[in-house]
Order: sequence, then structure tokens, then C-alpha cells
Amino acid sequence: MRATPTRPPRRAVVDPEAVRAGERVPHGGETDPAVLDFSANTNPHTPDGVADIYADALEASRRYPDDAYPDFRAAAAAFVGCEPEAVVPTPGGLAAIRLAIETSLAAGDEVLVPAPSFGEYAREVELQGAKPRFVAHDELLAIEDAALESAALAIVCTPNNPTGEAIAFESLEAFANRCRTAETTLLIDEAFLGFTDRRSAATLAADHVVVARSLTKLFGLPGLRAGFTVASGTKRDTLETARRAWSLGTPAARVGAYCLRQPAFVERTRRRVERERERLREALEGRFDVAPSDAPFLLCDVGSRDVDSILESARADGVAVRDARTFRGLDSHVRVAIKDPAANDAMLGALGVDRTGSDGDADDFE
Repeated sequence: MRATPTRPPRRAVVDPEAVRAGERVPHGGETDPAVLDFSANTNPHTPDGVADIYADALEASRRYPDDAYPDFRAAAAAFVGCEPEAVVPTPGGLAAIRLAIETSLAAGDEVLVPAPSFGEYAREVELQGAKPRFVAHDELLAIEDAALESAALAIVCTPNNPTGEAIAFESLEAFANRCRTAETTLLIDEAFLGFTDRRSAATLAADHVVVARSLTKLFGLPGLRAGFTVASGTKRDTLETARRAWSLGTPAARVGAYCLRQPAFVERTRRRVERERERLREALEGRFDVAPSDAPFLLCDVGSRDVDSILESARADGVAVRDARTFRGLDSHVRVAIKDPAANDAMLGALGVDRTGSDGDADDFE
């Protein structure tokens, strides 16, 4: 077992050499409002009333926010099923991931990183001067004990981005128990779990587990930047001490708390995503190999077809899809988000796929 006391002390700063050698990670997201954006997995809807909450919060922004964020913590805790004290506010899910990584690693540490998965994991690990060890995302939970014991941190994404599979809670719990025995911190990224009705790992309340959550994908506000971590014991205390003061602006904190208390909106979103994901999967399988998914996106292997041509053709029809070749190990893939029926039909047409009929529930958000 790893001799934890002999390891270098933790640093909550990036490694200067790693920064100089590092690079930015490509992401989806379309800036042209005239283009249908299927490259980013965000809800096309926001809860009713958000604009009024934002307007009031903007006026309140003449003062610094309450750095304790009691209302935001309470709303986040109720949403994932933990105690408010376990919630640590962050400006987005990626900030939650960085906070967890920078407070868990020292230079030279090894980290188990799923692949293919979110590219920022490896980047954040490397920025700490640590070393990512890439493991197939669907094999990570079964990794041998020796490899787990040699790692300071293991990262799990559920549902995994870009493949889309969610991990059963019981499997996560068993892996968390193995990480405890190995003295390895476990970071669980649940950025897309809110699109499902699956239980959050936040309910584990384990001292060695950190859960990262993003609000802005589920509630259709990616530019707002609101998220949080959930942790217990000394790990929670470390995260709370290390987080930046006023880590959420007043608009993000108030809108985030409001959105987290909109269960009807969340349920409608989940119902639409589940229905449309199945419809799109059946249509896309007529042309591509489509991975199983519990997420608001589908990963498509285009086979021998030219990915660049597919991207360019879709763009010419006013649709942006994600070039998934930017994910480790994928060389013939695109990823498409799940939107509204009419937009989804436009995406299918842009990809040259026969459109299947919607079941007429396009008015879910009217």
C-alpha cells in the first residue's frame, strides 16, 4: 500500500513548468447564433422566471455576495441529497474539478484518468505536475488493486463524456470502498447526471470522495458558470478553505439556487431527453454505429466516412456537431447533443439521416 505520510505536501497551486508546457483543450460550443449548436450538450430551455431572478440579482451585485452562500448551499444539498455543509460553491463544474484536483495532488503523483473522457481531467492533472495514467473508461472500476494503490487520485465520469454511459450507484459505492482501502481519493464528475433520475454519489458522504456538479448544462445557462463540489470531513474542509473568496457572483448564486428548486422543469427535461435520445438513436443507427447513452448526447462512429466532410456538410446546412476525434482514442467519431424535436430533425437532415417521426410532445416547455 502507498506510504501516504512520505509523499510531498499538497499544493493548491499549479506547477509553473506545467503551465508553460501545457495547451488548451478543445471543446464544443458554437458562437454563431444563426447555427444550430449540437456540439455542446446544454439544455435548449431555461426555467420560467430566470430573467426576473437575474435582474434582481444584478441590482444586488452592487455589493459583494455573502461568501457563505447559505441559500445556494441549501438548494444544492436538497438537489443531490446531502447536507448543506458538504456543499462547496464553485464557478462552474470545471472549477469544481480543478478545486478537487489541486487540493489532492502533489508533483509526481499518479492519477487514474478515464479514456475517452473529458479532456480537462488530464490537463488539470498535468497542471499540478502530476501524471495521468489513462484507463479505458469502462474498465477503470475493475482496475487491479496494485494500480489503484499507486494512484493518489482516481477520476470517474458518470454519465461518461463522450460515450454517454452512466455507472450504477452500487458499482460506484463498491469502487469508493476500494479507493478507501487503497488510500486513494476518488473524484466523481456528475456534470450530466442531472439529466437522469439516478442517485448522486453525494449521498455516499465518504471522507475520501469528492463529487463535482455542474448546474449550467441542465438549466441551459452555460455562460452563467455555477457549480459545486460535495465532500465530507477533512476533504470538505480543505476544499472550503482553498476555494476562492466570493467564488460565485450574485447572479450565478441566486439563479443557480432558483433553478435547483424547479423539479417540474427538471422532470420535463429528463422526459424529453429520454424520448428524443431513443428516437435519434434509432434514426442515426441507420447510418452510423451509435454508442449506448444515458446522457443528453449520442456518440456516433462514422466508420470509413470522412469526419471532416460530415462536419462541413452539416455546417453548410446550419448545424454544428462535435468533432469527437479530439477525445483520446477516437478517430472516426462525431457527437451530437439532444435538443428539441424540430431542431433534432434539422440535425438528422444535416447528417443525411432519414428523419423518424416525433411523438408530438414538442410542447413540453410551452
